[in-house]
Amino acid sequence: MTTPPLACAPHDHSHCVSHALAEADALCSRHGVRLTSLRRRVLELVWQSHKPLGAYDILAVLSEQDGRRAAPPTVYRALDFLLENGLVHRIASLNAFVGCDHPEHAHQGQFFICRHCRAAIELEQPAISESILASAANLGFKVEGQTVEVVGLCASCREAQ
Repeated sequence: MTTPPLACAPHDHSHCVSHALAEADALCSRHGVRLTSLRRRVLELVWQSHKPLGAYDILAVLSEQDGRRAAPPTVYRALDFLLENGLVHRIASLNAFVGCDHPEHAHQGQFFICRHCRAAIELEQPAISESILASAANLGFKVEGQTVEVVGLCASCREAQ
């Protein structure tokens, strides 16, 4: 059996968080955009596990742990900024967000989502995107965005069953 991806293997998420925040700082600096303290904190919360996190989950943590009185629009604006800058992906089927493993270059989101532990494993398979774009072109369809979500069981959860 192959080694499960980091998202499914037990590990210290603090490394994932610190790496994601360092990448975000560098990317925002290169693009001349501001990673405010709230945007940074929202990104940190998204990266604290590899499980998709909803806006209201983020809002609850901001209220409980940070004592912030952030309103839903504030959190959604922070998430919009993170999406626009490629730092997070939206998992539409869950109405939730996960950190992007490859924010240094634009790409489409492709995910395996474990239905048991809810881990979201990001793929980067250009062939999938290219196939979608080719099929769309054959149909005269203009693709404005694409996220591929595949639901099943990760290796760790399959092994546990």
